[in-house]
Amino acid sequence: MSSGQESGQPQPAASPVTKARAAQVSRPAAGLRSLGQPNALARQFDFSDDSYEWRRLFAEVFGTFLLVLAAVGGPMVNARFGGNAISSGALVVAPGLMVLAIILFMGAVSGAHLNPAVTIAFTVRGDFPVRRVPMYVAAQFAGAVLAALVLLGLVGKQGTVGLTLPGTGISTGVAMAWEALLTVGLASVILGTASGAQQIGSMAAIAVGSYIALAGLIGAPVSGASMNPARSLGPALVLGDWASWWAYVAGPLIGALVAVGFAHILRGRGGGKFGRRAAQGTLGTGWLPGSRDRSGRRGRRGAGTDVGLK
Repeated sequence: MSSGQESGQPQPAASPVTKARAAQVSRPAAGLRSLGQPNALARQFDFSDDSYEWRRLFAEVFGTFLLVLAAVGGPMVNARFGGNAISSGALVVAPGLMVLAIILFMGAVSGAHLNPAVTIAFTVRGDFPVRRVPMYVAAQFAGAVLAALVLLGLVGKQGTVGLTLPGTGISTGVAMAWEALLTVGLASVILGTASGAQQIGSMAAIAVGSYIALAGLIGAPVSGASMNPARSLGPALVLGDWASWWAYVAGPLIGALVAVGFAHILRGRGGGKFGRRAAQGTLGTGWLPGSRDRSGRRGRRGAGTDVGLK
């Protein structure tokens, strides 16, 4: 106890400057407390916990389903109604817009890969753990197959039924090279907007969706501009039609690996905090002041946010 308190003398009132500083300190703390319960009033989910991996996998199934629904459904609906119901420009822009929406509404859960080539790129870059790759890829193929089955049941076999095929006069080898080239750009945009230097939040969704739309405008007549093995092989699995299938596996994978090399040249090593969060999702791990462990205890600020990210 201070000498002033011992003598019973009144303490001097705090100055306006001191009160202002105290208010500045308390406001962020109050804000953090108010943000401590994302998506639930009762508890905070920690999405870095492996026990919630099923949520990430469901997000990949659902997201890839929606992507293939747009990419494959557009041509099928167009063929069903005479070939002129949807313009060629709209057909190739639709998947880009769908990806934009998917990233915005569920990117924080799983990273919204929706594409085995993207998962491989994130993994080789060091932003995504190898142990989670098989289930992510399986989830993406499951979503693609499910979308193809739903479209086949609702619309029937129309046109090429969503298959990605080389354009007229284009060999399978040229289609593969075109897919690789387009995927270099796609993976570069994804890895670039996920890096610490270029972490731009929701603008990343606009960048990725815009690239897919623009790549479709110039690449669809040549190779179909798939850039996604799951999108291409989903309809192929349902129909049992394997024409030129290898071009749509090898091309995107080659392009993804080249993009990883370019990312190393541009920004150095991967594996940074922002890159891992973009690749793996941040829901539950990006909320301050800390994440909860399984016993419900809250760690220190920032503690535990990288659990399971390595």
